[in-house]
Amino acid sequence: MDNLDYGIIGNCKSCALVSKTGSMDWCCLPAFDSAAVFAKILDENKGGSFEFKVSDDYNISQEYLWETNILSTVFDNGEDAFQLIDFMPRYPRDDGSYYSPPDVIRFLRLLKGKPKFKVLYNPRLDFAREETYNENKGNYIKSYTTEGKYDSLFFYSSLDLEDILQQREITLTGNAYCLIGYHEKLITQSLDRSYLKFQRTKTYWMNWSEKTTRYSHYSNEIMRSALVLKLLSYKKSGAVLAAATTSLPETIGEERNWDYRFCWIRDASMVIKVMAGLGHVKSAKDFLQFIIDIIPDKDEKIQIMYGIDGQKELTEHILDHLDGYKGSSPVRTGNAAYIQKQNDIYGILMEVIYQQFLQFETSLENSEELWTVVRGIVMIVEENWQKPDKGIWELRTEDRHFVFSKLLCWVAIDRAIKIGEVLRMGINDTHWKALRAEIYDDIYNNGWNEEKQAYTQFYGSSDLDASTLLMESYGFIDAKDPRFVSTVQATEKELCNDGLMYRYKNKDDFGLPSSSFTICTFWLINSLYKIGEEQKAKAMFEQLLSYSNHLGLFSEDIDFETKRLLGNFPQAYSHLALIETAANFSKGHISEENAFSGF
Repeated sequence: MDNLDYGIIGNCKSCALVSKTGSMDWCCLPAFDSAAVFAKILDENKGGSFEFKVSDDYNISQEYLWETNILSTVFDNGEDAFQLIDFMPRYPRDDGSYYSPPDVIRFLRLLKGKPKFKVLYNPRLDFAREETYNENKGNYIKSYTTEGKYDSLFFYSSLDLEDILQQREITLTGNAYCLIGYHEKLITQSLDRSYLKFQRTKTYWMNWSEKTTRYSHYSNEIMRSALVLKLLSYKKSGAVLAAATTSLPETIGEERNWDYRFCWIRDASMVIKVMAGLGHVKSAKDFLQFIIDIIPDKDEKIQIMYGIDGQKELTEHILDHLDGYKGSSPVRTGNAAYIQKQNDIYGILMEVIYQQFLQFETSLENSEELWTVVRGIVMIVEENWQKPDKGIWELRTEDRHFVFSKLLCWVAIDRAIKIGEVLRMGINDTHWKALRAEIYDDIYNNGWNEEKQAYTQFYGSSDLDASTLLMESYGFIDAKDPRFVSTVQATEKELCNDGLMYRYKNKDDFGLPSSSFTICTFWLINSLYKIGEEQKAKAMFEQLLSYSNHLGLFSEDIDFETKRLLGNFPQAYSHLALIETAANFSKGHISEENAFSGF
């Protein structure tokens, strides 16, 4: 595939990617960060996939069922047609918990005629490190490894299992199902049982969507992005993933490819702020509990990222037996960036905590824990804000005094002061306010480049950076301030290329970036809108929306020339920015049901 034309399905524990032709090319079980059982997206020959092969006379179309994360792919040759419905079960039990097993269900609905296809079921467990064997056990197919790390997978179906193993042509004469389970099933599987799971899962997603804030413009785009963000939320711990994949490159043939199946404090905090604004407050509370759980000691520093279960060591490994997406090696698991120092995370996290105190009820116990976190963050910022770091873009070169990092240190102290005011703590305002003023003056004097008439990437630099476009949204500067207006205009002039933004153009440790970082274009659009260039902003927004894939999904990057999607997919950063930008063009209203009950 020349583009990331995939749909994502999932159940807030794991997920799978299904191509526009119905091929499941990516799936990790039992959790998001587990080893892949299908990874064709990373190696077309070795990775493994699960597809329904039809003759060339079939037309294939794909869409999501209305306001759900259930994917429909229709195969139709005029006389014969069937619908493939893909989902991972998720729905409430009677006791209030959720049924969300590490299962994928592929429900086949006969639409007309007698469609024919072959089932190409080819799991390659543990990232295809060792050979995977498939064995017909009568009621199911067991896939397993015998060397290296042992792993297994179980396949159930109303279709003939031997026909599937031998890849014989199958004629669909009625509805059918296929179920992939990480665990062996203790209850007999059937077509009716799979259909019931489908209906319950559909009801769950429709109910969740109903509790989402509605907007007068771009409502469909906002809803799809919200559903993506929900899928990237790991229900077990409250963590939020940056993306569902690993090693999809920023540029074809280059080595800028990373494992994004982890929780970056910065990304997750931004996602949670957006989700809370859409009425899904429980997601915000779950994430805040995740933060409390990973900071047990008062003097423990916050990492920039964690595993989805709170793991602190994310050692990077290279899977050199896989070719990589379109030959873009290396394929990585883990992410060495976890050891980096990035001072901006404190301000973003503090902003989320502030919004929690400001808008929603918080128990006394939870408030006390969060207040301890707040005070601890202030201490860390006070000790570190004057030090250089790696910055928001995780540059693996020397540390620098990045303007965005300083900005978010200012945000951290500003929000801490405001949290103290909300709680009426009578905290030492004189000291904290003096610290806030000191950081402000430092940015104002050292971050500004008089010749460029703009705030730049780092102190003493003449290079511009898209992250400075966020200075207004964090309250550091007014949208009509001449410094902000000129920063927006200078940044657009230097970093915008045919309606798409560079993060920066100065060479980093991997050379000049050749693709656009999608969220940066959304930032520019927001900034243009705020300084009064509304028509220009809206035209750019419409253009950017046209670069999504066929389902309205965005990855991390967009190629400047071809406009193809690049980078890990789908990207939480991109979709949270889409929501924020779209909200600027319309006024929201809450659905009739209680928007704050959450799910």
